[in-house]
Amino acid sequence: MNSKLQWLRNTMSSLNLQGLIISNPINVKYLTGIDAEGVLILTRKENIYITDGRYIEYVHGILTLYDEIIVYDIHNVSKDDYENFFMFCENVGFEENYVTYAGYKELIRKYKINNLVETEHIIEKQRMIKDHEEIKNIEKACQITDECFSYILSYIKPGMTEKQIAGEIEEYFKERTDGLSFDTIVASGENTSKPHAVPTDRKIKENDIITIDMGCKVNGYCSDMTRTFFVGSVPEEIKPVYDLVLKNQIQTIEEMRDCASIRLLSKMVENDFKFNGYNLIHSLGHGVGMEIHEAPYISGKFDTQLKENMVVTDEPGIYIPGKFGVRIEDTIQITKIGCISLTKSEKNYIII
Repeated sequence: MNSKLQWLRNTMSSLNLQGLIISNPINVKYLTGIDAEGVLILTRKENIYITDGRYIEYVHGILTLYDEIIVYDIHNVSKDDYENFFMFCENVGFEENYVTYAGYKELIRKYKINNLVETEHIIEKQRMIKDHEEIKNIEKACQITDECFSYILSYIKPGMTEKQIAGEIEEYFKERTDGLSFDTIVASGENTSKPHAVPTDRKIKENDIITIDMGCKVNGYCSDMTRTFFVGSVPEEIKPVYDLVLKNQIQTIEEMRDCASIRLLSKMVENDFKFNGYNLIHSLGHGVGMEIHEAPYISGKFDTQLKENMVVTDEPGIYIPGKFGVRIEDTIQITKIGCISLTKSEKNYIII
C-alpha cells in the first residue's frame, strides 16, 4: 500500500474509525494521484475508488498494484453494494468541511452508516508536511516563477496596461507549467493599495509603483511570490514604507524554523508596523502545496508551531488607501535549523 494511504489507515485506527469517505478531490489526488471525478472510500480491509465509467481507463493508468485500490464504475454499483461497504464499521469518518449538510444526509442514506464522524482535517494536517517529491515540485514551480519575473521586468514598458502584463505572465506559465496557482495580480499606482487588486486597463506611467503577485503549478504543486517595484525611480514618500516591509519580511525569514511559534512571528510584525503607524491587515503568510492557500495559516489568531518540511509564505504588506501599497512575498521551506527561500528574486529596490 502506498505510504500516504498507510499513514491514513494508521491514523484512522488511532481515532477509532473503521471506515472513511474522502470526497474532496484535492485530498483524493494527494492520496492516490487520481485527478478525476469520484470518491475514495476506505473500508475495514479495502481501498475503493468509485468513478464514472469515462475515467476508468485513466484511473487504471494512474494506479499501480502498490496502491491496492479497487476501482468501481459508479453505474455498476448497486444499492446493496453501497450498503455493504461499511456493514461492519461502527464509526465512519467524512470530510465535514467539504461535504454540505445535504451531502451529509445523502452519505448516511446511501451507505446506511450508523455513526458518521467528523474527521477534523486529518488529511489536510498531514498535507502540511511535504515529502521529498512534493518539495521538489514546489521548488521547480518557484524556479519558473523567478524566471518569469526576470522576463516580465524586461517586458514591461510605460503605456502597457495591467491586463496586458498579467496576460503575458499567464502565457509564460501556460507554456512551461500546469498553469496558474491563482489569478495573477498586477496592480500599478493607486491600485497597489488593494491587496487583491484585479488587473485593469490602467496604463503604466513613468515613476509608477507596480505590485505583481503570481504563481504557477508543477505536477499539481503551487508557487507564490510577490514583488513591488518601480518605473524610473523610487518616490521618496514610498521609501520608508518599502524599507519597513522589507525589514520585516527578512526578519521573519530569519526567525522561521522548526518549532517557531506562528503567533509570535505574526505579533513581531504586527507590533513593528503599529509602532510605525501602520497595520498588518492580512495574515503574515499561509501554507502552500496542492492549494495556493492551505494550512498552516500564519496569523496571530493561531497558537501553533512551524514544523520541518512545511512550505509557507512570508508576505507582510502595508496599504495606504487611494495612494499606494507595498507587499513582498516569498515561498519558504521550513527546516530544523532555519528555512530556505524557494523564490529567490531580488527584493531590494527594483527599478525598471
